[in-house]
Amino acid sequence: MKTVKKGAFKSKIKRGDQVVFIAGKEYNRFDSNGNRQPLRGKVIAVDPRNGKVKVEGGMIVKRHRKAQPQMGIEGGIIEQEAWVDVSNVSLVDPETGKPTRARIEVQDGKKVRVAKSGKVIADPPFTRSSRKAAEEEQ
Repeated sequence: MKTVKKGAFKSKIKRGDQVVFIAGKEYNRFDSNGNRQPLRGKVIAVDPRNGKVKVEGGMIVKRHRKAQPQMGIEGGIIEQEAWVDVSNVSLVDPETGKPTRARIEVQDGKKVRVAKSGKVIADPPFTRSSRKAAEEEQ
């Protein structure tokens, strides 16, 4: 039986971050010259409780949807992004453009994410922390 996780869940990958696949089927994409070009994309959703993310244009799956005319929903085969395990993606280093791990440091009294190169990874727009900061400034 699975144990239920309790408390707050933190993820170093946030919605709006630029990530690159480091494992899985999106890692094994090849260009026309036969060189491996892992997919890079923007995170569109994060589920820290289950350790999953959705990446724009990555892990496209087809869903068969039944039409519901009363609700204005059209039927058909819809292509959408599937959830990917957070271990299959890595943040992109703002300095080198390569996959990197991030650590949390406190600078000027605020927690920031720092890449291995020492460069601060800026918080993407529209995260909860940026909304709170915007409300506190006003």
